[in-house]
Amino acid sequence: LWSRFLDWLRSLFFKQEMELSLIGLQNAGKTSLVNVLATGTFSDDMIPTVGFNMRKVTKGNVTIKLWDLGGQPRFRSMWERYCRGVNAIVYVVDAADHDNIEISKSELHDLLSKPTLQGVPLLVLGNKNDLPQALGVDALIDRMELKELKNREVCCYCISCKNQTNIDITLEWLRRTATAGRRR
Repeated sequence: LWSRFLDWLRSLFFKQEMELSLIGLQNAGKTSLVNVLATGTFSDDMIPTVGFNMRKVTKGNVTIKLWDLGGQPRFRSMWERYCRGVNAIVYVVDAADHDNIEISKSELHDLLSKPTLQGVPLLVLGNKNDLPQALGVDALIDRMELKELKNREVCCYCISCKNQTNIDITLEWLRRTATAGRRR
């Protein structure tokens, strides 16, 4: 209780900063998530990210530097470079695209096997849960084999950028991770 009070008191006076890498296969909704976090708006008219984009977003007393990385095969080799030293990796999955879940799982597990990324917290977001064929959180955890990931904090939510479903709990997880990162 005392610890929570001190955290709350610190949050009133100290600005927190965190750096995140948003990765995932193409068309998963990474750029849509950045736009929803930054502006609170969703657009169906997204163009694929070429390479990467960086955007700073302030939510309350937390400033988040977001690296939005392209998900096409030719850009995946640079994911590791942009995930080194971040507060957390946010891996976005199109939860309605059953055909690409296996590739998405393989890319995630390959990335996290890199020694330079050991211990970096992971937030997996199953996007597009507004679509009827979207996997639920338990099915996504199972299909992505998230319980196999060791030596790091792993969290998974199903979201909809379009309907802004669970964006609030996503932000809360990020805020807690930023706070925990200060104490590490």
